[in-house]
Amino acid sequence: MTLKEYARLVEDALERRLAAPDPADMTAPAVGEAPPLLLEAMRYSVMAGGKRLRPAMLLACADMLGVDRDRAMPYACALEMIHTYSLIHDDLPGMDDDTLRRGRPTNHVVFGVGQAILAGDGLLNEAMETMAGAALAEPTPEGMRQGLGALYEIAACAGIRGMIGGQCADLYAEREKVASGQMLGYIHAGKTARLLTAPLRAAARLAGCAEDSAEMQALTAFGEAFGLLFQAEDDILDVTGDAATLGKSTGKDAASGKLTWVTLYGLDGAREHADALRDEAERSLAPLGDRAAFFYDLLRSLRGRRA
Repeated sequence: MTLKEYARLVEDALERRLAAPDPADMTAPAVGEAPPLLLEAMRYSVMAGGKRLRPAMLLACADMLGVDRDRAMPYACALEMIHTYSLIHDDLPGMDDDTLRRGRPTNHVVFGVGQAILAGDGLLNEAMETMAGAALAEPTPEGMRQGLGALYEIAACAGIRGMIGGQCADLYAEREKVASGQMLGYIHAGKTARLLTAPLRAAARLAGCAEDSAEMQALTAFGEAFGLLFQAEDDILDVTGDAATLGKSTGKDAASGKLTWVTLYGLDGAREHADALRDEAERSLAPLGDRAAFFYDLLRSLRGRRA
């Protein structure tokens, strides 16, 4: 299956999980139900399109390892909810203060800062509920253990030692004008690469792969290199791309003094690092052989990426 085909499956599953709210009067929401306004704000960002890259990677990895796709889907949806929550919060005035995301006004522009914060919080919590519910519904103790393992991988990669930690360092480096390769590596390993490694490790947990297995080691190495490559390409596009194609603002990194591959190494240097990371990611797939065709195609799609 292709990335677009996986994305369509994820879209349908998200639509079912986050069904459109009943346009009920917000002055009297039903006790025990989510407020319609909150669901509307959550859906505004989740259902705004996007590549669905992270959930597609999880489903593709699950297919490769022989995990039932329906069993993997709740974790794929949870990943997209977490990714979207991070975008909502990243766009807030206290973070990147952006007004355009996925080709439309950002959440806080439409719903206000307070509601946008709650929409992000709601998506993060709904993701955890979705994964915990899936794990608890497993028919065997071993299945439950595997489900909890997948939940742990995703939560850890999104947490204070992963995405949130990377975001913290990103803001610190911007404020304190820290510019070093070590800090750049920490920021992008945390805020980008961990959440692109999470789908692979989560799928491997669902398949029962041990930490020292060839599959887990290859997938982890690929996710880490691919995540850094993805961010390097993103930094390059912030300079060379256009907002209409990307669906988000461009040129903001340099204007705000952010530490990026381009601000640290220059455009040519960033491209050289991207080429090296692409080679590293491809080498890491070797133990998986032809089974990893989806991920080889994914690497090829990043070359000359425009969106």
